Amino acid sequence: MTAAVATEARAIVYRTRGAQHGPITRLMSPGDLGEFLKPFVFLDLFGFDVGGGHKGFGMHPHSGIATLTWLIEGDTLYEDTTGEHGVLHGGGVEWMRAGNGVWHTGAPAPDVKRVRGFQLWVALPASEENAPAQSIYLAPSQVPQDGPARVLLGRYGAAQSAIPAPAPMNYLAVELKDGEHWRYTPPAGHTIGWVAVNAGRLDAGGPIDTGELTVFEESGEAIDFVASGDTSFVLGSAVKHPHELVMGHYSVHTSRATLDQGEAEIRRIGAKLRQEGRLG
Repeated sequence: MTAAVATEARAIVYRTRGAQHGPITRLMSPGDLGEFLKPFVFLDLFGFDVGGGHKGFGMHPHSGIATLTWLIEGDTLYEDTTGEHGVLHGGGVEWMRAGNGVWHTGAPAPDVKRVRGFQLWVALPASEENAPAQSIYLAPSQVPQDGPARVLLGRYGAAQSAIPAPAPMNYLAVELKDGEHWRYTPPAGHTIGWVAVNAGRLDAGGPIDTGELTVFEESGEAIDFVASGDTSFVLGSAVKHPHELVMGHYSVHTSRATLDQGEAEIRRIGAKLRQEGRLG
């Protein structure tokens, strides 16, 4: 889908390259940008060569949030304590609604040379933050597309994700050719808007380079993009999460009581995993 560029661009109010930790760049955390962009509270851009010795992310817990991993390149093995396990192929999506508590792990599949992707955390509403854990794994063919946008979460045009969004939000993976124009018109009430570019360069009322996360002013206005070179990026828009962010080590909840409940369940599952010899 293409559109003429608007004469008045929706203002860019913040931009960051995050903090790099080896092969991972943390672009957003609950203690910084997540407070302003909630329900989007955490975003990592990861990319590593398997030959460099990276073994994956190991078994680790969450509660109170959902994680969505968009695997751009490289097949990965997955396992979680809902009982799911298998292979997620490049172009696929992992959705893990941690709810009251879950542990999961991911590692490069055999013979994979490189893995790249984004991992997003979504703050859950009070009705779901201590709900049973739910995992959904979508093959590349199951991720719907409308024009240049693949719908990872929510709905865009005629495409709707099979993942049930916990609140009104969209999360899209977009690819534009050099010089291509694209306009994103958010649904009503989606005043939160941001993009993170993983390849190429955008003009959206100002330049957005590879590796940058850019935040737009809170409004319901459309955002116009022009690609400089072949460009790919993720975009988030949402109705703002109305709750406080109460944080644990691996968790984000709406209150201290719900955090304590989630962390107790994490400890219970962890003890069981240790008894089974699945944790060190």
